[in-house]
Amino acid sequence: MRQVATEFLVFEDAEQLADEAARRILDSAAAAIAARGRFRIVLAGGTTPQAVYGLLAEREARWRNWEVYFGDERCLSPDDAERNSRVATLALLGKVPIPEARVHHIEAELGPEFAALAYSPLVEAALPFDLVLLGMGEDGHTASLFPGHAIAEDALVIAVRAAPKPPSERVSLTPRALTASREVLILVTGAGKREALAAWRAGADLPVTRVAGLGRTMVLVDRAAAGPGGW
Repeated sequence: MRQVATEFLVFEDAEQLADEAARRILDSAAAAIAARGRFRIVLAGGTTPQAVYGLLAEREARWRNWEVYFGDERCLSPDDAERNSRVATLALLGKVPIPEARVHHIEAELGPEFAALAYSPLVEAALPFDLVLLGMGEDGHTASLFPGHAIAEDALVIAVRAAPKPPSERVSLTPRALTASREVLILVTGAGKREALAAWRAGADLPVTRVAGLGRTMVLVDRAAAGPGGW
């Protein structure tokens, strides 16, 4: 996939950003369903995506044509409040009529290596995704890809151990899988992200940098993360 420029859009606050993200996701879904009869989306964890899921749950869509995957998961029990899948279920998936068989959970509760091995063929069969939704952490990580951690370049899904934030065991799609998408949408909110965002824009080798810029990537940023004065 040829490298292209990443586009950044700045919004006054996280609420405006979430509303725009929801609109873009629904537009992408409508276009994908019209063209191919289904919409394959990769969901993200974190508080900003959670706000987007709440907005999506209030809106109309051809939900039965959605097919849902996850960009990463924490090795916790399925009903743990910190599981990405649990958060998405409470905010969105449990409120709209997406068929259960079309929601592809990562079985992270069975251990990172087993879960990565089991999820890889599901991801491979789904590529290219229609839209990948991601956030960014204060250290520049995205999904469960952390700075300083090796990433197997030929893998689609990897086991993550010794993550710098709890829980230490996780499962994550790789840049190879996340960039195999018609669109990548990255959400960045909060003043705590400002330093990492500046480093990213300056070309630092961060996990989010490896994912962004390949294919069609749009980054939505709130004013708190962008800093005063704009760009």
